[in-house]
Amino acid sequence: MEKVKQHFEEEAQEFDAIIQRLIPYYEQMLDAIFLTLPFKQSHPIDVIDLGCGTGTIARRIKNVYPQARITCVDIAEKMLNIAQTKLGNSGDVRYQLENFEDYEFDSAYDIAVSSLALHHLVSEDDKIKFYKKIYSCLKSGGVFYNADVILGSSSHLQKRYMEKWREYMRLQVSEEEIEQKWIPLHYDEDHPSKLINQLDWLQDIGFTEVDVVWKYYNFAVYGGRKSTESQISAPEL
Repeated sequence: MEKVKQHFEEEAQEFDAIIQRLIPYYEQMLDAIFLTLPFKQSHPIDVIDLGCGTGTIARRIKNVYPQARITCVDIAEKMLNIAQTKLGNSGDVRYQLENFEDYEFDSAYDIAVSSLALHHLVSEDDKIKFYKKIYSCLKSGGVFYNADVILGSSSHLQKRYMEKWREYMRLQVSEEEIEQKWIPLHYDEDHPSKLINQLDWLQDIGFTEVDVVWKYYNFAVYGGRKSTESQISAPEL
């Protein structure tokens, strides 16, 4: 994570522009998250944004849910500074400078979201453990949605996914920059897992209504809900 932190500190000022160039249909991906949130806009919801980056998702949630109380967690101080510029210093937004993997949840939330962050968890066990932490921090009826890079279910599909990603990046990024910078960085710092496996993990943990709400080859938005009935207690970590 230290290497990831350094690279995000260096690119914080350009991060929003970089995301638009590298991530296919980023705006659609974010829209998919908001369309899934099952709360009235006037509801005073509690939200945590894990790996909040420059606060793009948190700002959108605040626009739709003006009464929301939001916790923004990120490992990079410069990212949090930009998020603070977007969201301001009102008492209903707090900023936590910390590696989300080690973050000790000190509250219960209606919504947990993450965007292009959880793939930095190295192993499948790390991801499962963290999904359990998220489940435990949700209120009954709360939801978790993750917008992230994923792996295909076979080497053939993964090869096609990477071809389509390169195809998208070529619309705005030179071939040299793709192959000399972004693809090597992806293989060095990113640790995505198969989407189908992650859906199984969420269900095994206790999430209900698990679904994929948006997908474009190796990018997807997926998640589920903590039951409002019998599955209220959190599983053991």
